[in-house]
Amino acid sequence: MSVNQSHAARTAEILLDIKAISFNTRDYFRLASGKCSPVYVDCRRIISFPKARTEIIRMMVDLIRERVGTDYFQNIAGGETAGIPFSALVANEMNLPMTYIRKKPKGYGKNARIEGLLGSGENTLLVEDLATDGGSKFSFVDAIRQAGGICQYSSVVFYYDIFPEANRKLQEHGIELLFLTNWEAILNSRNIKTLLSSNEINIVSTFLENPADWQKNNCG
Repeated sequence: MSVNQSHAARTAEILLDIKAISFNTRDYFRLASGKCSPVYVDCRRIISFPKARTEIIRMMVDLIRERVGTDYFQNIAGGETAGIPFSALVANEMNLPMTYIRKKPKGYGKNARIEGLLGSGENTLLVEDLATDGGSKFSFVDAIRQAGGICQYSSVVFYYDIFPEANRKLQEHGIELLFLTNWEAILNSRNIKTLLSSNEINIVSTFLENPADWQKNNCG
C-alpha cells in the first residue's frame, strides 16, 4: 500500500483544521479496549463540515480512479455505522448503487444483514471512515462475499499505519486498502508545530513507534 503524497498532506491539514485529530499528552484518552492513548481520531466529524467533506470525498474518488479505476466497481458499500455516510457520499460522487452492511442481522423480517441491492458478482468497494489494524473490516467484507459480491478493495480516509500485523492481515484476507492519509502525514503536516510543543510531539511519536510498549508503560 502506498499513499498519494499530495492527497495525504492535504487531508492531514483538513483533519487537523476541523479537529478530527485530537491530542492529550497529559491525561490521555481512554479507549473502548480499556487502554489509553495520547491521540484520538474522529473522522465522523467530517460529515459536519460541507467544504471539508466535499474535498475529502473528491480526493477519495480521485485515489480510487488512480489506483483501480472507477469503471471497475458496480456497487459501493458502507459498514454500520461510520461507513454509511461516507459510502453514500462516494456512491453519489461515482453515480453508483449503494448498500450498507449491518454489524449483525437485524433479527426480524428478512433478517437481512445487507440493506439495498447487491447483485451476484458485482465488484464492490467497502468505504469506511478509518482503519486501525484492519480487523473491523473483515466482517463486512465477508458479508459482501457471502451475499455473492466481490470485494477486493476498501477505501478509508485515515489509516493508522502503525501496526505491523495490519498489512499482513489485510493481504491474507484479500483486501487492498486505499487510504488518503495516515499518522506519518499528520506528523509531517506544516500545522502540527502550531498545535503541539516539541515535548508533546515526542510523546505522540513514541506512542506511534510502538503503541503496545507505550501503553504498557503509561496506561496503568
